[in-house]
Amino acid sequence: MGCHPLTVITALTVQDTAGVEEVLAIDADFVAEQARAVLEDMPVQAFKLGVLGSVDNIAAIAEIISDYPHVPVIVDPVVASGRGDELASEAMLAALRELILPQATVITPNTMEARRLADLHRDEHDERSLYDCAVQLLSSGCEHVLITGSHAHTPQVINTLYGRGGVIRADTWERLPGSYHGSGCTLASAVAAALAHGMDMSAAVHEAQSFTWKTLAAAFRPGMGQHIPDRFFWSRPSLVDEG
Repeated sequence: MGCHPLTVITALTVQDTAGVEEVLAIDADFVAEQARAVLEDMPVQAFKLGVLGSVDNIAAIAEIISDYPHVPVIVDPVVASGRGDELASEAMLAALRELILPQATVITPNTMEARRLADLHRDEHDERSLYDCAVQLLSSGCEHVLITGSHAHTPQVINTLYGRGGVIRADTWERLPGSYHGSGCTLASAVAAALAHGMDMSAAVHEAQSFTWKTLAAAFRPGMGQHIPDRFFWSRPSLVDEG
């Protein structure tokens, strides 16, 4: 999407296309040193947060992004892998609510992550509860909430962007068959890229959804587990020729 990602490693994992077996958090001081080195060298247009590894890492990251209040912060609150492997403890979720969400420009939870992060445990088929989750998350201080419907039991995937004034936009996408490893990460990163290019939130979210859907439509299965989104779909001649 025309951006150069600068990575700060927060955790090492033992994982394959089937799921995540173990997570080893990187020392918080080392995380901070990575970030400071990059930030002192290059201008950064957006922060995208994913698996953070530990409460200490969350505290360190919160302190770093607080020094850059004008840089948008995109938070993918990765609670579990696609298979259901836990990637965030309750203590980490509490730290995320207290330290990161008040600084977030947009968070991108799926329906399950939204309910856990908002701490509203209701009937998963109750769509009203998702609105309540968004309200709860917005009250924590974040500016926007994009709740994705990939985990919902609906014929199509409905992704809804909420702001302080209510629903900003709701987009419906064809539900593709199969299970995908990295769809949420792709979406959050695409939102970050679009915002880094200067798009407003509504346009950035739509652009990111379109990009992500195309990566899933072109996904491949290199192992015995989930499919992998093809983020280079645009470079395949057959797809380019088809428009």
